[in-house]
Amino acid sequence: MLNFLKSALYLLLVLLSLVSFAQNKKYPDKPIELVVLFPPGSSSDVVARMFADGLSKQLGSQVVVVNKPGAGGAIGYKYIAGKNPDGYSLVWSSNSILSTYYSGALDVPYQGFDHIARATLELPVVAVRSDAPWKNLKEMLDYARSHPEEMRVGNSGVGSFTHFASASFFDKQGVKVTHIPYASSQVVTSLVGNNIEAVVQAPGALIPFVNSGSIRVLGVLGSRRDPAFPNIPTAAEQGIQFQADMWRGISAPKGTPRDVSVRLQDAIAKTLNSPDFKKQCEKFGCLSAFSDSSQFLNEITIENQSVATFMKQTLKNN
Repeated sequence: MLNFLKSALYLLLVLLSLVSFAQNKKYPDKPIELVVLFPPGSSSDVVARMFADGLSKQLGSQVVVVNKPGAGGAIGYKYIAGKNPDGYSLVWSSNSILSTYYSGALDVPYQGFDHIARATLELPVVAVRSDAPWKNLKEMLDYARSHPEEMRVGNSGVGSFTHFASASFFDKQGVKVTHIPYASSQVVTSLVGNNIEAVVQAPGALIPFVNSGSIRVLGVLGSRRDPAFPNIPTAAEQGIQFQADMWRGISAPKGTPRDVSVRLQDAIAKTLNSPDFKKQCEKFGCLSAFSDSSQFLNEITIENQSVATFMKQTLKNN
């Protein structure tokens, strides 16, 4: 009996030790997966890799970018929604978390994720080939208005934010165009190859083509001029009332522990405040724009109403 009690006590001490060890383990103690919703080399991918590098340094653990493109981002969101909420599986989210849901491509609403922090802003632009006859947004809109549905405008896929921004921009101007969704980064090369007449895209995807002289940016659809194209006026500056900023941030599976979220949020803020990250970000047409988890969720909730209303209408018409 005494030996039995000694064995039971020993086992209890071992179990308590294991529990204590588990509780004292500090997050993170292994690599973190950061899912990017678009292919390698895309604007989203380039900025995410810069961000992951900085976040790795802040966390002291490797943040590994994993590309899961398709369905305007829905494939990557579904993948993350099904992962264990332990802080080791994150997604480089954007406004597309709303537009993919209302397009029907994603069956998980934004409330089905934990939103850790907003990271950056990108300002979508309208671009055409350099040999196109239009020099500004007004000239392009006048042409499209007099040639209804003839102009083909490319975006990054049904339900993607560029689809939403493109459709809402032309709709609000009373102009009918044909929206062409692409499943990958082929949208820009399709413009260069004369398969479409225009694109609405994040600036990072266009910079090499603008620098080579094959593409011209007509206007910025965001709230301010883009750092990559400081001489290109916004739609508002061209007398066209429209604004659509693309945010990107970190979201996680629902139920991520509070202490893990706080640790991530702190590391994200430090990464975004780094002068090196800010400099690199602007070079690729994005702005460091931190919002904590509470602010971030509030911003998404407010935006959700307008995206829901417009996407339903857009999908009827396009």
